[in-house]
Amino acid sequence: MFIIQIPRLTEMCTRIFISFLFSLFFQNNIYSQTCTTLGQTPGTAFPVCGTDVFMQNTVPICVNQHIPNNCTAFSGLIFDKNPYWYKFTCYVSGTLGFVITPNNIRDDYDWEIFDVTGHNPNDVYSDSGLIVTYNWSGRTGLTGAAANSGTGLFNCVGNGFPTFNDMASLIQGHEYLLIVSHFDDSQSGYQLSFGGGTASLVDPVPPRFKSASINCDGSLISLKLTKKVKCISLAPDGSDFIIAPSGSIASVTGPDCSTSFDVDSIILLLNTPLPPGNYTLTAKNGSDGNTLLDNCNVMLPVGDMINFTVVGLQPTPMDSITPVQCKPLSLHLVFKKPMRCNSIAADGSDFNVTGPSTVSVVTATGTCDANGVSSSIDVQLTTAVQLGGTYQIHLKNGRDGNTLIDECGQQSLAAFLNFSVADTVSAFFNYQVNAGCHFDTLKFSGPSTNGVTQWNWTLNGNLFSTQQNPTKVFPASGQFPIKLSVSNGVCSDSSLVNIILDDEVRAKFETNNIICPEDSAFFKNISTGKINSYLWNFGNGNTSTQQMPPPQKYPQPHVETSFTVLLTVLGNNGCIDTTSQKIRELKSCYIGVPNAFTPNDDGLNDFFYPINAFKADDLDFRVYNRWGQLVFKTNDWTQKWNGKIKAIPQPAGAYVWTLRYTHHDTGKKYSHRGTMMLIR
Repeated sequence: MFIIQIPRLTEMCTRIFISFLFSLFFQNNIYSQTCTTLGQTPGTAFPVCGTDVFMQNTVPICVNQHIPNNCTAFSGLIFDKNPYWYKFTCYVSGTLGFVITPNNIRDDYDWEIFDVTGHNPNDVYSDSGLIVTYNWSGRTGLTGAAANSGTGLFNCVGNGFPTFNDMASLIQGHEYLLIVSHFDDSQSGYQLSFGGGTASLVDPVPPRFKSASINCDGSLISLKLTKKVKCISLAPDGSDFIIAPSGSIASVTGPDCSTSFDVDSIILLLNTPLPPGNYTLTAKNGSDGNTLLDNCNVMLPVGDMINFTVVGLQPTPMDSITPVQCKPLSLHLVFKKPMRCNSIAADGSDFNVTGPSTVSVVTATGTCDANGVSSSIDVQLTTAVQLGGTYQIHLKNGRDGNTLIDECGQQSLAAFLNFSVADTVSAFFNYQVNAGCHFDTLKFSGPSTNGVTQWNWTLNGNLFSTQQNPTKVFPASGQFPIKLSVSNGVCSDSSLVNIILDDEVRAKFETNNIICPEDSAFFKNISTGKINSYLWNFGNGNTSTQQMPPPQKYPQPHVETSFTVLLTVLGNNGCIDTTSQKIRELKSCYIGVPNAFTPNDDGLNDFFYPINAFKADDLDFRVYNRWGQLVFKTNDWTQKWNGKIKAIPQPAGAYVWTLRYTHHDTGKKYSHRGTMMLIR
């Protein structure tokens, strides 16, 4: 045992501190017990109706799990502490208003609503996407949702948050869960009432009889309703019902009433078994003053009736077979009466299959309940059936010496059922290319064999046609992944072809665009497409039709000169393309360093650098001031000094430079040193 002393804190701080201790104690399993009372877990939630005021006089102390929310600072400290859960369905879309009124006005109640349509109720603990609205305010007193509160749909832990939210919008046909969590441990209850919103939680359709069946010896009727009714509205003595022309009810139970508040399946136990014949079960007001009541207290109509037949014991035939899918590997059989699972030969020898192709049965299994019976049997095949046509599944004596035995002990007669198998399909397709210079037209041919009626053509996942034989225009060059998906309504298939088009011709080449006197220009043809011929015009009076032409020399006019080189290509589809590049021949490639420069931004002699260093490999160029300080350094001769250091102009005067490099043609290493004048 230990004692924790809590100093005087604000209510918000106290709540946070206690929440921290609550989380700590909960993790060590010493704070409270897990909730077990009916209604205190999502799966056993109270069904509620928008017309009721729900009274909860006491709240047992317990806790389940963490509740998802968007309260960043305290999200991990919010649990369904001392909760009750309520479930309801929206029958008319609109807003939801409600009020939770504590019996002790100083108690702190919190709440959260989830949309659990199509979900397991316990998903509320893990899926934050189900959240609709919540209020975990630290304030005491009334809480809920009201019109025009202006407080939003989400209010978190702390005194700074209001106790009322704006009303959330509900969607017709959706199912919801509401948790009411009691932060205090007083066990004092509350009142929950709905109103003020535009949504309707009242189902306008009353419950009705849906079906009735009787067991083998005629002593028990299983009744199914169209919707759930309150367990407390069932008169245990069976006085809610009358059987005609004769029959006496001993008792009535709802099998699920031990774990839920409402049921749609009811068992009627008879005083004496009914003899074979036709009967009618009719609803009437029972000893409790009503028939059956749904969760909004709407009565099952007096006089509602359902017919059923008691037949003498006779064998149960195979009733039906679930429609098979493409390439079935198993067959699903359905029976009017449950079959004893111990009568099903596990090796499948109770069945054989005949038809257009050979089919072998390997196993047979039922979905057996606690009574050891199953209303369906899955027959597993050795291999999937791929050939289409009409087949038969035959029931026969298996290796266990019998066919199948129903729950009443009657052996089914040998019989067979027909079933149809669709042919498998192939999505293999062909295409033709009508080539163009810039665009190609492709005509696709989709399959039609084996009853194919659907074609979906996509490019990069985007649908472009549902025709069998579509036509589409593409750029004449590129890769285009074409997928075709086909179906005959049962079987489907898809294929993917990466179509490569290279009909567009592109003239392109690489060359050394700057050459020194006496040097040659070299050419690398990198043209693309299906090319038949090449024509080069080198701008020096020479031409060539070779794909990779020889190097070219150019005249030496002793001044810098430019020459234009043209390449024209002809594709095999008659398409032509031309490209050109200029070759610049320098006056001289002698590497030199000026003796002065004037960095005044007039466009003349503004930079200092080694001139014509085209053939200088491994270049290292440096400039020093008169104090020996390095003011500029580069390994790229095209990077020039502008007379500044970090944007600060340097003073006029003499500077020393050094230049080291290896001559590209000879491999000889050079090292030079000199001075220059910076003039301002």
